[in-house]
Amino acid sequence: MLQQILRDMYIDPDLLAELNEEQKQILFYKMREEQIKRWSEWDRNLDKEESKMKIKAKFQHNNSKHIEWMKGADGEVWVWILGEAQGDKPYEQICEELMAERARYQAQKEAEEQWKQKEAEIEKKFRDAMAKEKARIVAEKWKVEIEDRKAAKLLEKKFQEELKKREDEERRRGEEQIRQREELRAKELYLSLKRAQLQSQRNENDEEEWQEQLRKSKAADEDRKHKARKARAEYHRQSLRAIQKGKVAGLSNLFQNTNLSNGQESSQENSSSSPAKLHVPAQNIWERPARPISKDVIVRWFKEEQVPRRAGLEKDSGQIATWFHGIISRDSAEKLLMNMPEGSFLVRVSEKIWGYALSYRHQTGFKHFLVDASGDFYSFLGVDPNRHATLTDLIDFHKEEVITSSGGELLVEPCGQAQSPPDFSILFG
Repeated sequence: MLQQILRDMYIDPDLLAELNEEQKQILFYKMREEQIKRWSEWDRNLDKEESKMKIKAKFQHNNSKHIEWMKGADGEVWVWILGEAQGDKPYEQICEELMAERARYQAQKEAEEQWKQKEAEIEKKFRDAMAKEKARIVAEKWKVEIEDRKAAKLLEKKFQEELKKREDEERRRGEEQIRQREELRAKELYLSLKRAQLQSQRNENDEEEWQEQLRKSKAADEDRKHKARKARAEYHRQSLRAIQKGKVAGLSNLFQNTNLSNGQESSQENSSSSPAKLHVPAQNIWERPARPISKDVIVRWFKEEQVPRRAGLEKDSGQIATWFHGIISRDSAEKLLMNMPEGSFLVRVSEKIWGYALSYRHQTGFKHFLVDASGDFYSFLGVDPNRHATLTDLIDFHKEEVITSSGGELLVEPCGQAQSPPDFSILFG
């Protein structure tokens, strides 16, 4: 199961929720090691490809297109740095002039648009006023006799001249307003560009702060690695004690090179081989999926692979152990353990992996530990170096040795059935 997680670099959220904190830390550490390994391999392959490309470019035809850099009197590539050549303005002055020119151009465009709108408003205003006054004069004066029409014409002309003066004055005020707005807008745009320039400079100054954040991130990463190594070291220590006591089925890869004094290693090999492993005959082996996909498949797996290995049976009597349960959910397990004392436990068939889940009652709530049974041994998923020949051996071992050093979990009282027929009846039917 662990190999599959590292191969896919993915773990199901429901499966992750089943792991305790130490298991999560170590699983994260292993996944990080796998990422580094893959990245290093990718980097080596990339270097090989770049070497091939350089060799290929070296032997290309002489008439192929290429670039030649202009060189100066010193034979080096000629470079012109804006603001530093003879006769150039200082870089800061060039930037200031460019920003001022851009601000002025933008302000002029906006002023032109505003003046067009203002001029249209003025023309409409006085055109409407003229039409209204003309209509009034026509209505009042042109109805009188012909002598009065001349006076009305003079009055109309006088009014037009007065109206023209007012229109010119309105235009002058409008132009002045637009000019003031143009100046104000140019200053606003200039300040905006100046702020953008200052922000760019501040971003460059933030490089040091970013480096500090990077250092803190690396320190946190090292802290996680330290916690994972500490947890692994604790498992090493517990497993050495377990090997000396003869409580495990064999040595994991972590302990293959461990030398125990006074011939204890050889005695462990003898003791670990004492519990006889029951293997399924070759003709009964079936090809199971990578993960459980249905309850029927889980039942078949248990009958085909676990029943021959006496999973869930007491070692001496051969009876179904009190702590063994069938395919029940996490919530159902917690309900069974709800009124039990601290140290109570049960083992249920998992729906997440090919194995089991050990549900444990502690002082403030519940804990759940996944037991991997996909191979020829039983161990807690991913981190436990102790490999047990049978499920009962794993349970008996942790009646004397804690599951995790931080939690101090000891299996004290098994939790039995609360229903009839028992929830495991489908597995042995």
